[in-house]
Amino acid sequence: MTEESAALYVVPTPLGNLADLTRRAEEILRTVPWVAAEDTRHSGPLLKQLGAQARTIPAHQHNEHEAAVRIIEKLLAGEAVALISDAGTPGISDPGARIVAAVRAAGCKVIPLPGPCAATTALSGSGLLDEHFMFYGFLPSKGGQRRQVLEDLRDYPCALVFYEAPHRVLETVADLATVLGERTLVIGRELTKLFESIHSCPLSEALEWLKGDPNRQRGEFVLMLSGAPENGEDGEGERVLKLLLADGLPVKQAAKLASAITGMAKNALYERALALKS
Repeated sequence: MTEESAALYVVPTPLGNLADLTRRAEEILRTVPWVAAEDTRHSGPLLKQLGAQARTIPAHQHNEHEAAVRIIEKLLAGEAVALISDAGTPGISDPGARIVAAVRAAGCKVIPLPGPCAATTALSGSGLLDEHFMFYGFLPSKGGQRRQVLEDLRDYPCALVFYEAPHRVLETVADLATVLGERTLVIGRELTKLFESIHSCPLSEALEWLKGDPNRQRGEFVLMLSGAPENGEDGEGERVLKLLLADGLPVKQAAKLASAITGMAKNALYERALALKS
């Protein structure tokens, strides 16, 4: 190996496009004697394609304690282990955090590698203007608990980022609209895969858009929402309006664009634009 031998390497794997595996990650997976994988059957084809000879250790959400014990044994014996999940970065809404904590507590070295992560990949293509974001991951599957979490998050001024499964995306988006009000929602779907799509719209229109085509409800989702307006006011909408008007856009066009960017109601923005112009 070109790096340290007795270490746990946290290795991100591609979300879908195999070309996204970094050269460093490929090198690690080819040369370590052990790979701890969320699903050894899922990871098998990737390791085979790389020509990796590593033996695998199951490391999923139901056996993280047992997997950590085995991994620590290998590390103390001077052997390196790579930790991978089915896709993306271990420990980010995937198994791995408990293993990393146990390995560090045992005094062994942990080396994280940069690489694919659905949340940051989606955010980079979202066009949301918030300077900060909060990654929540998966919301509760039960409606009452989900709405309570959203109530707790409602006044956060930063962008909110969620993961969601296809069989719950409609009810989750409905709850987002009910609890959070008028925002911009950006829906990232099947990132890096053949049918990847990123769609931005006012939150109030998102459910209708998803229902407009059953194909829009398929795949793995990243849902990204603009943050709550500061002090409960439409501060972001007005800021964008002022920028567009300063660039010489007509009032109607400026209001339409500001609505698309911020998720604020177009009519309210049009009224505000008229007031600003006067």
